[in-house]
Amino acid sequence: MVQKAERVAAPQITGRNTAGRQGRPVGNVTRGTTNPNRMRRLDRWLTGPQAWRLRSAADPLVVDLGYGATPATAVELYERLAAVRPDVQVRGIEIEPSRVQAALPLQRPGLSFHVGGFELPIPGRPVLVRAFNVLRQYEEADVAGIWRLVQDRLPDNGLFIDGTCDEIGRRVTWVALDAERPLSLSISVRFGSFDLPSDVAERLPKALIHRNVPGERVHGLLQAMDRSWLEAAPLASFGNRQRWQGMCRSLRDAGWPVQDGPARWRLGEVTVDWEAVAPRP
Repeated sequence: MVQKAERVAAPQITGRNTAGRQGRPVGNVTRGTTNPNRMRRLDRWLTGPQAWRLRSAADPLVVDLGYGATPATAVELYERLAAVRPDVQVRGIEIEPSRVQAALPLQRPGLSFHVGGFELPIPGRPVLVRAFNVLRQYEEADVAGIWRLVQDRLPDNGLFIDGTCDEIGRRVTWVALDAERPLSLSISVRFGSFDLPSDVAERLPKALIHRNVPGERVHGLLQAMDRSWLEAAPLASFGNRQRWQGMCRSLRDAGWPVQDGPARWRLGEVTVDWEAVAPRP
């Protein structure tokens, strides 16, 4: 049963991460909607430019937080990461016990499922934590505290991903955070799934989705992407992949702090520094 949206209690999301270990899991029961292959764009990023984190980890522990009503995407995450690090240990965490019970038959060496929330009720410090389509169902005012709660569990070089996507993973965005601060915003889209890049706005993470208004930095980024996309229209005769790459080059040349290059752009992806899109105080 989906729980009515509630504010996450302040004592649960402040201080070092000890809340919820013996008591009620930190968080609310969400809708849990999911689909196979929905997270492929993020997983491709984790096994691509971010794979070094898993390869170099002393403890290859990974958490899929709030995997949903079915564990398909958690199983896919395990299989994809195991290709990078065969001894990876993926822990799927869900706050709804019935969802965990349904997932237990899919457990195997390296993949297990547990009841819990943002307190991450497992031993160790996960090098990767993925929470997709989870925080968008919370209050914006709770985001910073929830981020901090998870960040406090990360080791050096650990990464927390807070992202959102559409129902079949064609429009995807995510914020990447290390143990100290947000690092970047990534946007990844399937060519043919949008008219303008700003169509992805409805899938922005919770920290940004209400900030797509004039005067906010993320609004400026999306407007710049639209302008550059339209200016790159002559490249469309060579395909949308070339047009997207032209848009990304224009953004970089205009001074936007684009982190990646053509190898990622050709996938319909672009990543910028968090400071370029962070909400204004």
